[in-house]
Amino acid sequence: MSLLTETENEGLPPVPLLLGILLAFAVSVGLVWLAADSSITALAYGGALIAIVLALLLAPRFRPAQAADGFQQPDWTVTAAAIQNRRRAVAVLDRANRLTCANDTYEKWFGGDLAPHELPFDEEAKRKLAEAARSAWREGEGSSGELALEGSDRRFELAIERVGRGEDYLVWRFSEVVRTRSYDGMNERISGPLGQIMSRSGIELAIVAPDGIVQSATPGLAERALGERGAKLAGQEFVQLLRSDDRDRIFFAREGQQGSPQTLVHVPLDPPGGKDAQGGEAAPALMLLVDSTVGIGGGWQGSGKAAIPQLEALLSALPLGLALTDRDGRFLFANKAFLRAVEREGSGLPQFPSDLVVREDKAAMADTVRRFAKGATASGDMAVRLANDKEEPVSIGLAGVRGLGDAAVLLSISDSTEEKRLRRQVAQATKMQAVGQLAGGVAHDFNNVLTAIIGYCDLMLLRHTPGDSDYDDIQQIKANSNRAASLTRQLLAFSRQQTLRPVVLQMPDVVSEVSQLLKRLMGDKIEFSVRHDRELGPVRADPQQLEQVIINLAVNARDAMQSHAARLGKQDWKGRLTLATRRVSARDVRKMGIDIMPADDYTVLIVQDTGGGIPGEHLNKIFEPFFTTKEQGKGTGLGLSTVYGIVKQSNGFIFADNVTDSSGEAAGARFTMYLPVHKGEMPANQRGEDREDTKASEWAGGGTLLLVEDEDMVRAVAERALTRAGYSVTTARDGEEGLAQIANGEIEFDLIVSDVVMPAMDGPAMARAIRKVKPDVPILFMSGYAEEQLRNDIDIDNMYFIPKPFSVQQINAKVSEVLQAQAKVDA
Repeated sequence: MSLLTETENEGLPPVPLLLGILLAFAVSVGLVWLAADSSITALAYGGALIAIVLALLLAPRFRPAQAADGFQQPDWTVTAAAIQNRRRAVAVLDRANRLTCANDTYEKWFGGDLAPHELPFDEEAKRKLAEAARSAWREGEGSSGELALEGSDRRFELAIERVGRGEDYLVWRFSEVVRTRSYDGMNERISGPLGQIMSRSGIELAIVAPDGIVQSATPGLAERALGERGAKLAGQEFVQLLRSDDRDRIFFAREGQQGSPQTLVHVPLDPPGGKDAQGGEAAPALMLLVDSTVGIGGGWQGSGKAAIPQLEALLSALPLGLALTDRDGRFLFANKAFLRAVEREGSGLPQFPSDLVVREDKAAMADTVRRFAKGATASGDMAVRLANDKEEPVSIGLAGVRGLGDAAVLLSISDSTEEKRLRRQVAQATKMQAVGQLAGGVAHDFNNVLTAIIGYCDLMLLRHTPGDSDYDDIQQIKANSNRAASLTRQLLAFSRQQTLRPVVLQMPDVVSEVSQLLKRLMGDKIEFSVRHDRELGPVRADPQQLEQVIINLAVNARDAMQSHAARLGKQDWKGRLTLATRRVSARDVRKMGIDIMPADDYTVLIVQDTGGGIPGEHLNKIFEPFFTTKEQGKGTGLGLSTVYGIVKQSNGFIFADNVTDSSGEAAGARFTMYLPVHKGEMPANQRGEDREDTKASEWAGGGTLLLVEDEDMVRAVAERALTRAGYSVTTARDGEEGLAQIANGEIEFDLIVSDVVMPAMDGPAMARAIRKVKPDVPILFMSGYAEEQLRNDIDIDNMYFIPKPFSVQQINAKVSEVLQAQAKVDA
């Protein structure tokens, strides 16, 4: 509050009155002078008259200021206190347009001690101010429209009133123009007590912005959508909170069809003009979700037939598959468990229950439903075969119901989807294990044969030189033997019994190594692209085997795209092969819900093509050995089984599925390989000189060897190879004979070379017995099985390994490497 100016009347008469007094004074003095005929008398009279007039004029100054009616002059401090108003700026002006008093709001809004007409209003506003002031002086009051300050978007309205005893003052009242919206304050009401009341009544509210983002919501909506009453929905997309089924019923996404259906009411908050009053922006909308149990939503309606909403909500929450039909046998409702049991979860229900079963059972199903719908209340069950699963019959229960509106028959079925899936997985795993054991046994025995063939080829090549008539034939035999050896390696890879040499590596490095080769393999008609995620974790795997996995998947994809184009008759087709790496955290794995895959961090390799996809009946068989969809002679059926074996032996997982386009048609196949992220330190064998594949220098010191092998041809070729290399070789046919050679003590052996699988006493049992009498002698095992499996089964120090089949050069190099290492230890 402030007092700006105080003015008073000086007590002097107006100018016309003064002129009249002076004229009367002069006339009276003149008359006295004429009457007395004496100038002295006239002067004395005039002086006395002047003294009397001055006394009368100055008398009010020496009296308390009091009006004729008894009131004192205005006290402006009191006036300033009386006009205080936080929402209005008030100013008092006198007739001279001087600011005599103003409230604090006036000073806050406009600042300074300026009168209203001196404020920085624009020209139009100043014109309105002057016109309102003239109207107030003339008629007692005046007003203006909106007034705008220069350089500001604030707007004001003015009302002026003439006041005072002599109506000598004007009171100026400024009000700020505030744009109000229909939904102002609604956010606070919805999230406050009003929202709690609506939630208790089964009605949820949300204010949703034009872009679909929730601005505020009732507490009950947050609890049903997110599972927590205190959760914040602001900032989330409204449509993501809801889901609709094939009958256009709306459910909360978190509850699914096990929750009660909702009726959605959209209330636009736009003004009649269609835009927000401020800024011309679109206004948000009020979304009402009315629970079906409230009784005003009406529940779901389909084909003009409505089931009771409360009953639907109850059936949706039950784990048993339940469905309702009307008297004509048409479906009214089915819960999620029923759809899952009949394998129609994605496509929805048909019109009649008979459409769910095979052709042979349609008539019986239709007759039974019709009988229960129109007959007396009864119940029963029948065995049928579903159209989506013709192999195993299922039992469907039927019961006639009454008093539930249009509902006439209740159908029930147990959801055996999970049971079927587990049964298929167990059957698949058992079959794969049996085939793997068979493949491993065949590969082991076949490796012995190949070892002998390759070894004898090497020995024959030592006696023949290029140009001999037999040299090329021997080379051809060896080449075919090596090709057969690669086939056995595929069998061992499938059975997870091959020898892997894992190292810690980055997946993009392996992809980069094979990218150039893949581009050549794909040809001109297939576009090849690679995409890598950031911050990929390292994996521990055999890089060569990992390259084989990528090449096998890529070649398979190329063949699939070519076959798809040929089936469609496209000559100018173009395909696309995409390799992508992804980072998947343990949290993501838990969300995926894959039971067989532990929750851990994974580095993922995705191989995706644009072919015709994998037929649904083949998805569970593509990793089986010798299963192929290619034409006769164009595939062995071991490519994907080898991939499966390598991935599983690397502690990984691989899955196959189809990629669909916008219309739901298959647009290609996708293989996804998960390898666990390696979290340990870098192994020592990856540092330069310590690598396992570092070749040992030639051993020139000779040595005495004990060769134990039950296969005569393998023993013979190994003996001849080692003897030619300068070693003294003693042979044994099995483990017992080898142990007897050690027990005789006649020969001190520098190295024992032994097969693993032998009759009577196998290699590991012989090695343990030998170590009791010869604890330091090194042992070199020969086997077609995996080295890791052997080391897990045999805990023996100073043990070495060479995989079968091997060549003469390989067995000689390995023996020299072991003897050299032993010499360093002895030194």
